[in-house]
Amino acid sequence: MTVTLDRATPAASPAPPAAAPPRPARLLLTPKTTLAGQLDGAWWPRSRDLAAELASLAAALAEPWGRITRVTVNPTRWPVVPPKVPVAGHTVHVGWFTEQDPDKLILLSYTVGRWDLLVVPPQAAPAAAARLMAAAAVPGSVLTPRALIAAEAVIGRRPDLRNREDAWESEGGARASDIGSLARVPVGPLSAGAWW
Repeated sequence: MTVTLDRATPAASPAPPAAAPPRPARLLLTPKTTLAGQLDGAWWPRSRDLAAELASLAAALAEPWGRITRVTVNPTRWPVVPPKVPVAGHTVHVGWFTEQDPDKLILLSYTVGRWDLLVVPPQAAPAAAARLMAAAAVPGSVLTPRALIAAEAVIGRRPDLRNREDAWESEGGARASDIGSLARVPVGPLSAGAWW
C-alpha cells in the first residue's frame, strides 16, 4: 500500500473583505461672513447611531475647522450617547444636555472654537433635507433649529406651499391683477419685431 502525503502549504484562506470606507458626511456649512447667525450649517446623518455617524462628520470638518474634540447633543434624538468616540487617531468626547435643542449638534475644537449645526432627521426626504440644509446655512439667520424643523413640517403637510415656486413659474412669474387674470402690460419691443 502506498500513501502519498501532500506537503504543499495549505491554500491561504481568502483575505477578509476590506471594510468599506465611511461614506462622506452630508454637510452644508454657512459661508464665512461677518454675519453671525443661530447656526453654522446643517448635517444630515444617515442614521441615529451617533458613534458611527460622528467619524465621518469629524473627518469632513477636520480641514475647515480643525480637530473636533467635543460634541454635545440632546439625548432625545439619539438612542445611545457614547461618552467617547474614536475618530481618526483621537477621541471625541460626547456630552448631552436635555436643555439643548434636540435638533442641534454643538461641536467644539480647542484651536478654532464652537459651531452649532442643525441635525436634519436621517429619515427626511431628499427634497426636505435640501430645504432644511439650505435654510440652516443662510448667513446671519436668526431661525433656530426648532423653527426650521417646524417650518419644514408645515411645508411637508401642505403640498400647496411646497409648490408655490412651481406655480410662480407656470404663471410666468407675473402677479395676478385685481380681476384675477395675469397682469401683462406691453412695455415695448423685446427684440427685433417681438412685442410682449
